[in-house]
Amino acid sequence: MDKIKIILTDDHQLFRDGIKSLLEDVGDINIIGEASNEKELFNIIEKKIPDIIILDITLPGTSGIEITKKITIEYPKVRILILSMHIEDEFVVNALEAGAKGYLPKDINKTELLEAIYTINSGEEYYSREVSKIFLKKYLSSNKKRIVGNNEILTPREIEIVKLVSEGLKNQEIAGKLYISIRTVDAHKNNIMRKLKLKSTIEIVKYAIKNGLIQL
Repeated sequence: MDKIKIILTDDHQLFRDGIKSLLEDVGDINIIGEASNEKELFNIIEKKIPDIIILDITLPGTSGIEITKKITIEYPKVRILILSMHIEDEFVVNALEAGAKGYLPKDINKTELLEAIYTINSGEEYYSREVSKIFLKKYLSSNKKRIVGNNEILTPREIEIVKLVSEGLKNQEIAGKLYISIRTVDAHKNNIMRKLKLKSTIEIVKYAIKNGLIQL
């Protein structure tokens, strides 16, 4: 099995060293480069394409959000995991809209960092509970007019999955709560996105808010 190739991008060497120390003993993860700004990052990518870029928002010159936009367009298969001290709604929403597949505060522990890396590498998205709540509140405040949708095209179980996803639960947590397998959760989510023509977890959350399936 190929190792997950990661580039660390943060302008503080001490922080990069801390992340490296957390990940260096993980056998299926390989830190292939470090960067402190946009130029250094793209110099590395030109030589070695990563699977994931762990990226800070506050960088000298170009912000992490602008870098995320560029990476999403130029390297669509590369996944961005934002790791930032900023968890204000403006930063969170802008980063997700730019194409970030995950967003974590810098005070997370090793367990959650690894969970985020593995989740994103598998093609899913990962947001901490706190970040999910910020996004939901921001999105709800800008979409006060609820739209009644076609909830009838979803089965009761699929509606239940939509609600749990929107509450910030991960696939494993949903599986445990509903006493089903993770593979079954994946299948339900795929069916939901196919039926509703959605492309991501964030779009599922937006659907739930618009159609009154969740309340904050």
